[in-house]
Amino acid sequence: MTGSKDQGQKIATLDPTHTVALFIPDVGTLEQAASAGAKTIVNFRASGEEGGISPEEEHQQTERLGLNYLHHPVTADSLDAALVDDFRRSLDDLPQPVFLHCASGKRAGAMTLMALAADKGWDGNTALQEGKARGIDLTEETIGQFVKSYADDKAGV
Repeated sequence: MTGSKDQGQKIATLDPTHTVALFIPDVGTLEQAASAGAKTIVNFRASGEEGGISPEEEHQQTERLGLNYLHHPVTADSLDAALVDDFRRSLDDLPQPVFLHCASGKRAGAMTLMALAADKGWDGNTALQEGKARGIDLTEETIGQFVKSYADDKAGV
């Protein structure tokens, strides 16, 4: 699933500084992100999730590559506005560009879209359409409804 031959189809570039993997990255993916210019890796997977390298190993690998690393676990049970606001504050302090991931790209895409929406003043529909246009379609997902609500709230809609 993380073979390098077709990874280009599994990456969503939301803007020049935010790229989301739509798969679980392996060490080779981290190396590719570093060579492509990423300065920071953000991992939204919770410790203990199946598949992929552990957050601890990922942290070690990113340090080896000279990258910054943020582990900001997001689960369906933990997702709330405070968690998103906390991520936004962390994101502001991270060197850009940023390569973000979870297991499928849904959590990483949602968190990134909410951060961009708050910064750019997008309402929820705009945030979801911006994501969909770039390969992260959350319009039919439960998390998409949270993105819409969060963005609408920040935009004062």
